[in-house]
Amino acid sequence: MPTSTNTPTPQEKMNTLLNSIEYSLSSLQSDVQFSNLRDGLEDLDTQINGLPGRIKDLRTRGYVYGKGLDAKARELMRRWTPVRANVQSEIIRQTPRLQSELIPLETQFGQVKGRAAFVATALPGAERLNTAVSTFKSKVNSTESMICGMYDSFTGEVNTFKSDLDQVQWMLEQLSEGCFQLLSTEGCVMAVKATYSRDQKMEKDDPQGILFLTDQRLIFEQKQEIATKKILFITTEKQKVQQTLLDVPVNGVEKVEASKKGLFGNEDHLTVIFKSGAPVGQAWFHLNGQDCQEWNGLIGRARTGDFNSDRAVAIDKIAEEKVRSAPSQCPNCGAPITQTVLRGMASITCEYCQFVIRL
Repeated sequence: MPTSTNTPTPQEKMNTLLNSIEYSLSSLQSDVQFSNLRDGLEDLDTQINGLPGRIKDLRTRGYVYGKGLDAKARELMRRWTPVRANVQSEIIRQTPRLQSELIPLETQFGQVKGRAAFVATALPGAERLNTAVSTFKSKVNSTESMICGMYDSFTGEVNTFKSDLDQVQWMLEQLSEGCFQLLSTEGCVMAVKATYSRDQKMEKDDPQGILFLTDQRLIFEQKQEIATKKILFITTEKQKVQQTLLDVPVNGVEKVEASKKGLFGNEDHLTVIFKSGAPVGQAWFHLNGQDCQEWNGLIGRARTGDFNSDRAVAIDKIAEEKVRSAPSQCPNCGAPITQTVLRGMASITCEYCQFVIRL
């Protein structure tokens, strides 16, 4: 019966084994020194030590909340010092032990390679060495996993903290590119990519952009490229559209409903019902990448003024007093002032006679 052309010859099998063993031994020379682990420790060390600078930068760019961020960063730095020392000590302890176990395997490889021409007698030895190298590699991986376990939970904590800072940084970037301005004492709490609709259908051509929540307003800014010309269903021309489509004081929000939709319930949606007098009665949002229940809670906190307790930068007392002392009637025509006076406003305009009232 003819031999299958796919069956390797003993020499081919020997060559494959030698190449595999050589590659594994080369990788193990780095692995037993835990090079990747050491690099990871250095990266984590740099990230942790850089946290205070990141927070300072966020403050400089206008982030007024998260008054506990600096204390949290200092705590992580304090806790990291002994953790890092213990991990480094374990690396130093394990490295020479594993290096000493690698040397005999490298010696055996040299011997097997030297007899490679005598396939019949050398092949069994190469197979045994391949098994021994695989076993040793598993041991090294197990040791590395054990060392990683010494600070896995701490790394997770740092990553969560960094993720929160990343979210704030992204929010500030979107604000800096926005077509609206915050009031002088207004602070932005959160931002998310979203699709906005004035009905429950949430159609594909609904405007897309950024939903912002400040301590005083809920703002949606459309920010997208819209096809202006198509040929055979292929877009050939686009136009960037950026405009504020919704700007409502948070005290104009009557109710917020959060819901999970979609085939697998993984789409986050918000229904916002506004009080009488708001520019719209209801608004629907499909949030991209953030939890609808979290947003429900954030809007609730903004409505009750709860974020004031989390301020790292105190509210200007003069601005607060201007809101409290704002007139309830127009001094020009006597009509009632029904619009919401927000902290940081310099003036309001009478809806009836258009008289500008300085605050």
